[in-house]
Parts: sequence; C-alpha cells; structure tokens
Amino acid sequence: MASLLISNCRLYDSSQTKADDWVLVTDGIIERFGHGDAAPQAHTVLDAGGRLLAPGFIDVHIQGAGGADVLDATPEALATIAKTCARCGVTSYLATTVYKPDQDNRHLEVVSECIGHDLGGARLRGTHLEGPFISPKKRGMIQPNCLTNPSPSALDAILSKTDDSLAMMTLAPELSGGLDLVRALVDRGVVASLGHTSATYEETLGGFDAGINHVTHLFNAMPSLHHRSPGPLGAIFERPDVTVQVIADGVHIHPSVVRLAYTGLGPDRFVTITDGMQALGLPDGHYTYNGIPYEARDGAARYKDGTLIGTALGLNRILARLAEFTGCSTATAIRTVTENAAAVLGIDKKTGSIAVGYDADLVVLEEDLSVHTTVVAGRVVHQKCGD
Repeated sequence: MASLLISNCRLYDSSQTKADDWVLVTDGIIERFGHGDAAPQAHTVLDAGGRLLAPGFIDVHIQGAGGADVLDATPEALATIAKTCARCGVTSYLATTVYKPDQDNRHLEVVSECIGHDLGGARLRGTHLEGPFISPKKRGMIQPNCLTNPSPSALDAILSKTDDSLAMMTLAPELSGGLDLVRALVDRGVVASLGHTSATYEETLGGFDAGINHVTHLFNAMPSLHHRSPGPLGAIFERPDVTVQVIADGVHIHPSVVRLAYTGLGPDRFVTITDGMQALGLPDGHYTYNGIPYEARDGAARYKDGTLIGTALGLNRILARLAEFTGCSTATAIRTVTENAAAVLGIDKKTGSIAVGYDADLVVLEEDLSVHTTVVAGRVVHQKCGD
C-alpha cells in the first residue's frame, strides 16, 4: 500500500498556532490525522514547512485555463485545465461550457469520456452546462446559437451527449416548459441552478419550489433588486435552502456587494467560483472564446464591447479577495470552496474535508493563500518551484 505523510503543517481550521499537525494518507485516502511528535511512518514524507493544510478546492464553474477551453473538445485541453487548476489549489472541477443545438457537441462527449481518468491535476467531476435554456435578454457572453427553448426532446438530445457526466445545468425557470425541465433534471440527480434569467420574484420562487436549489454567479446575468420589483434577488435572499455561486473578485461584483451578499446569505450558502476562462494562469493578452476575441487584463476577461465574460484569476486569489472584502477568516473563506462546494455536488461524504476515509485531495498554502503544494488522491500534482 502506498502511503504519504504530510507533516509539520497547521490544519486550516485549527485553533493552534504551532505547526505540528500531520495527516497520513494510504492509497489515496486519509487514514488518520493528529498533532504532536507521534507522527506515524510512511513511504513518502511531505514536510509542509509550517504552512497551512486545507482540503483541495472545488471549482464548480470554470470554462478554461492555461490556454485551453472545454470547447476545444480534446482530452489534452481538459488535462491542461486540470493542471492549471492544481496550480491554484483546485483538486476538483466541473467542466463548464455551452450546448450548441444542431451541432455535434463533441466537447460534451470528450468530457464524459475523460471523467475518472488521471488528467495530471484536478479531478474532472462532471459537466456544468450554462444553457441552452436561458433568457435571451440575459445571455451575457453566451452566443444566440447556444440557446433553445425547453422541451423533453431538447433535453434528451443533451443527455445523449453528456450521458451521466451532466452534474449541473444553469437555466431560466420563467421560460415556457422551464419548470418541467427543472423537475426532469432533479429526477436525474442533476443540480438545477438559476442563472442567465429574467425571472420575476414569483417566477423565481416557482423555480425553487420545482427543485432549483442553487444559483449561478449571483448578481451577474439577472435583474437587479428593485424595492417594488425584487426579482430573483429578493427570492434568493429569503430562501435559506438555496446556495449561491459568487465571483468574489471585486470586478464582477463590487467589494461592498460581495460583503453585502456574504452578510445577508451567511457563509454556509456561499460558494466562491472563478468563472475562469482560457486566460486563467496566463499573462494579460488577447484570447478567443467560442470564436469571439476577448482581452484578459488585471484578472478580468472582456469582449471588445466591454462585456464582462469571466476571470483570469485562480481560485486561491479570489478567496484572498473574499477574505479581504468581508473580513471573514481564512478558514471560512476556504470552506466556501471545500465543504460548501462539495455539498452542492453531493460529494461531501467523501471529499471537501480533512476527515478519516475522505479523498486525500489536499493543498498546502502560504498565509496569503498562494499555493505551495497540491495533492490529488494522495499524489503530489503540483509543487512550488524550488521546494
């Protein structure tokens, strides 16, 4: 049996200041953990050098990274995304993308084929489809040829490509047939997420009652809150059973609004995401998404007309901003991308925590949340140069 001991670390949620915690991993699973001098023996020892040890991050909304995009439709692209994710402390991700009616959608088949395979970095946990059942008025970066109306036949066509890989779908419940679609997704165990929507307050509540329990990039691609017409935001804030994605970069949402959302929702409903593009992990410059040029600058990606389409920031850097904007602890910020994200995907009984029997998906962090080492299934997949 292969074993790994991570020693000389401080667990991210520990109240102790002394870095004498350790975690023993056997065959990719956490066997036990503790602190003090009685650390067990192992085949391999990873000295964390007094740094923080946290569960690996889970990004439920990332479209590309490292120069690759899910739409590239190759295993190599998914591996590039996985490796770039690992550099940012991410050990699991959802391949987030679009569906193109009347096209071959080979990219969805490739995702399905690659799940469960070693990509050399973060685990590929499934597909997150933004659309095609969304509001044309709130499509944002999504092109018109990636939209269609809800129908059983349209959903069947999607499922024929995704098979069991479809983990989440962002949709607009106000569309005709939208509520039936929600029920069909929930019956299949797919997370139905509200987003790219023009729904009213009442239509949003109807979507929640039908089975929507998650929200895609809160505030973005949805109507603003108005005191006489609260829209989806009014419904979201009053439903404690609904979790939300937040791009807490201070660009997609002003820092004060990030703080407002965190305070109003509470940390347990908060899931931090990147909405990352292929420019994530690369220098500022010009790139292309779905055939449309965009520019990445200072961590934000925009079309030429100024439309904000995603980030080029790693999830660890966005977590640092979340802590800065809200004043929350490092441990609380980390929970938004570990325990909370795992719960959304229904995998919180095996990943997202440092606990006996859980996946040994772990990240060694500096105090500023820069990544030193990333471990997936008990194997080092990224380590800072020079160590």
